[in-house]
Amino acid sequence: ARRERPSAVPAAPGGGSRAWQRGSRPFPALCGSAFPAVTEPAARSGSAGTRGQRCCVARGCARGNWGDSVPLCLLTLRRYQARTLCSDLLLSQINGCTHEDEVFSLVGRNKARLSEKHVGIALNMLWQLQKKKPFLLRTSDYVRNHSQFLTLCILAENKAEHMEDEVIVDTLYSILRLNVEDHASLAKVLVTEALSLPALSKFALCLYKQHRRFSPIIGQVAHIVDMKLDSIQDIRILSVLMISISEVITESFRDRLLHKAEQLLEETDEVHLNHARRVVQFLQNVKLRYHPLLEKCNRIFLENASHLDIHGISHIFGLYEQLGFDSAEFRLIAKQLLSETIDDYYDPETFAKLFSSLGPMAGSKVRERLLVTAGHMAEEFSSHQVLMILKTMQKMKCRSSHPLKKIASVLHKHLESYRVLQLVKLTQYLVVLHCQDLELFAKLKMLLLGYLKSSVIPADTAAIIRVLAMLPSFQMEEMIINKAAAVLPQCRLHHLNCIATALVKWNHHGQLHWQNSSELCAKLLQKLNDCGFQRLQKANNLNLLLEELPYVSGEWLEEVLNEESLAMCQHLIDQITWANILPLSFFLIKSDHRCPALFDRISSVTVENIDKIPPSEIYFILFLFSTLNYDPPDNEEFFKNCIQHLTSNLSHLEAYHLVLLGHVLAVAGYFPPALITTIFNVSFLSKLDAQLKVLPDMVKHRVHSSLMKLNRAVCLECPEFHIPWFHEPYCQRTSQINPERQHIHRMLTEILGGRHYSRISVLTPYYYEIDFECVLDVNKRPLAYMAQNIPLDGGGGIHFRRDIKDEGRKALPPGAQRIALEFLDSKAFSKDYSHHLKGEPAVKKRHLEMLGYRVVQIPHFEWNSMVLSTKGEQLEYLRQQLYGIQ
Repeated sequence: ARRERPSAVPAAPGGGSRAWQRGSRPFPALCGSAFPAVTEPAARSGSAGTRGQRCCVARGCARGNWGDSVPLCLLTLRRYQARTLCSDLLLSQINGCTHEDEVFSLVGRNKARLSEKHVGIALNMLWQLQKKKPFLLRTSDYVRNHSQFLTLCILAENKAEHMEDEVIVDTLYSILRLNVEDHASLAKVLVTEALSLPALSKFALCLYKQHRRFSPIIGQVAHIVDMKLDSIQDIRILSVLMISISEVITESFRDRLLHKAEQLLEETDEVHLNHARRVVQFLQNVKLRYHPLLEKCNRIFLENASHLDIHGISHIFGLYEQLGFDSAEFRLIAKQLLSETIDDYYDPETFAKLFSSLGPMAGSKVRERLLVTAGHMAEEFSSHQVLMILKTMQKMKCRSSHPLKKIASVLHKHLESYRVLQLVKLTQYLVVLHCQDLELFAKLKMLLLGYLKSSVIPADTAAIIRVLAMLPSFQMEEMIINKAAAVLPQCRLHHLNCIATALVKWNHHGQLHWQNSSELCAKLLQKLNDCGFQRLQKANNLNLLLEELPYVSGEWLEEVLNEESLAMCQHLIDQITWANILPLSFFLIKSDHRCPALFDRISSVTVENIDKIPPSEIYFILFLFSTLNYDPPDNEEFFKNCIQHLTSNLSHLEAYHLVLLGHVLAVAGYFPPALITTIFNVSFLSKLDAQLKVLPDMVKHRVHSSLMKLNRAVCLECPEFHIPWFHEPYCQRTSQINPERQHIHRMLTEILGGRHYSRISVLTPYYYEIDFECVLDVNKRPLAYMAQNIPLDGGGGIHFRRDIKDEGRKALPPGAQRIALEFLDSKAFSKDYSHHLKGEPAVKKRHLEMLGYRVVQIPHFEWNSMVLSTKGEQLEYLRQQLYGIQ
């Protein structure tokens, strides 16, 4: 048995500083040697690999120097231990093994002769033999459970103090890779500052994998990396160290690591997939979407795609999702690779990864095949794999009930194994997928309520309350009100929003049935609002505030906190930098408010720091100004700088990004020739078509729509590009006219003198749809159209077939004027009090005027105002707008 160290720490001989000492203790004689047991002093000195004059970080020691005080017998022993490997027959035999059983056989026959070097080499050989095998053919379980493996682990612990530092690291690393439980005792004797950088990276990875990410020794490793960062020239070593110390670094140190990683990725000729993957893992660990590094790593993944397997693809997709990053090129390659090998994934683990990676971008036939297989394998899935499958089915908007029933049926046996947030996600997936298993929902309800009663974490409490409100026919309980009230002061804005949404839903659906329930709910909502205001008023750091605001969505923020949030952002306006204008732009886009002070500040910061902002982020800044139709004071300089930055980086942007950028710039009235000619090119459009097949449906629809609108804008505003209009088939749609527009149409009929003097829901050339159209001659008298037999449907709405050609568009008599009347609802204006027209309606007016219309816009806030409260006032208002009477 291993002896314990003495608790006393004697003074270092020779005066001077104190040093940590092992104390005088028997040094076990090497088995099979002629040397008796000797006494070993506190530290060893000698040539390479010795520990004299070194700081043992793991022990927390001070420095010590033993000088010439090492006994002669110890030096003789050290020379014996330091024999070269080639002179040791047993070491040579271990190194020559080709199977794990050969290693175990040697260990079993030579237990009495095994030195620390034999043990280290044997463990390393076991890992190397496993490493050579394909992942699915590895036999780690067999190795771990072998009796001789246990012998090796015990010997490793007992002989650790006699191992050189890097041998200990290799031993730790081998044990880790063989999936053995924590062997912290091996780390206790390490002298970390004496480790080389490769050994330090291995050691740091061992600590990270053993979930000791916040231990003091990881902090010391981070300090060493900080001191030696400039000397690291190997991206493999740097990437391992980055993820290992990611939990204990400062923001400035994080930035230094990012810049060093960028430098090494640029300078290294060949970067292995794993190195790039670890860099992306680091970004995920520090919750930072740093586009320059992400794009470099993504390029490495694309260049080395042939080496990717399902595990690598699944891991990368998972990291991208958590970082909010997407790459259509990577999706395309992943889809091709996975589709070619779809028959190779037959075990539950790899199939679950295949399903989650391929399912959302697969065609209908492959989707159906995946769903059927998932249903057949349902019984074999682990609890985690079931969660993966359901999450993916939600992404796929799965409407196939059979696989869902099968998976729901096996969930009953897994429910107890889920942690609280996993249970919350599971419930959400089942509700969204319209699961009909009421017994399962009843169990979920009981488990969630149980977790809620014992929860002391505000985030967990808010998440449980939000998902309870999603359960079918759930009756609100007073305990929930009390629990919510208890955590409100500690909640972030997102958590407050979750609770507010649930309370409003329960109240609207009449699910508050106990006495005074509505009163309690109203009081809680008021307290919730107060907590939200207080949290905003206490904010003094814009970056921290922007960590919360973009993730708050729904009526509560819009109705209660929007103006206060904008006011606080204005209060912290001096803290706006190029690094935080992206989240600020996200928030302003979502708030739908024009805030000149903030917009002007964003514009000036963008111009000053344009080279620091990734091209992919420029889109969202431009989207803010374009959508809300705002021109900053330096409007020309702002757009000129943005366009120049974008056009010089076109090759770094994905095809669908270019389409979105082109549309945003067109709304603002800018048509960069380099961008337009790049987009309207046959090869580009073919590439775009391929990318659209693997993008999520929402993104796909948005890109289709943006390309159509860009095509229309270029045809109307830039005929010199000679771009044809090719979106007519895309525009063949059916629309429905709401009752309000029907009411206005009846009034127009009354003003003009008959139904045949105006048309409703008219298609113009280039497929703009306008609410009403009429023609006035030179004397402002209406000209008649052909009889319109447009039937009313049962619900009172008018359906209009968008493929009907414009029968009434003929040449006008001299002096006649074609008029387009548009009713503008609240979506056409920003939500502030300025009633400013947004970008899209403004572009539509501009284009209609190019098509020869006089455009009359009827804002909803004028039409529904008290000034026009009677029919007569409404008729007079329309008459004035129609005839241009002031």
